Amino acid sequence: METFQAIINRRSIRKYKSEKIEEEKLQSLLRAAMYAPSAMNLQPWHFIVINSLDVINETVKSVPHAEMIKQSGNAILVCGDSSLEKNESWLIQNCSAAVQNILLAAFDLGLGSCWIAVHGMQEVVKNLKDQFKLPSEIIPIALVAIGYPEEEVKTEERFKMEKVHLNKW
Repeated sequence: METFQAIINRRSIRKYKSEKIEEEKLQSLLRAAMYAPSAMNLQPWHFIVINSLDVINETVKSVPHAEMIKQSGNAILVCGDSSLEKNESWLIQNCSAAVQNILLAAFDLGLGSCWIAVHGMQEVVKNLKDQFKLPSEIIPIALVAIGYPEEEVKTEERFKMEKVHLNKW
């Protein structure tokens, strides 16, 4: 698939078929995530693959706005390691690049995905740290629902020239 077409056509999917993702596709997603750029190439990320129904149900209790993972049956919790990257802003940016790679790779593999916000919601972060028994230096950044899409979301035009500024505001 052409990269530009994937960027333009990938959309967040919130309705999924209830089937598990093949192990080789899951490994491809994780591989794509780990090839994301990171500040000073520190690669300060960790990934928790979630595909157990019990863990999914518990995760929805931790992240109430993540209901769609009950349907997708699969999710990846992207976490940052603050012992590797001390600058929290950079940690978030690094992990966000990994999330974007997961989203694009999922689209290329015929999977649907949805980026679910985690970082910045103190109660959700605490819930996830408790649920997954994360070490103190591991910070949950985002949850990504992954599965076979049950819906098709059309691409709408997003390019707006009025948001482009040349050399100054």
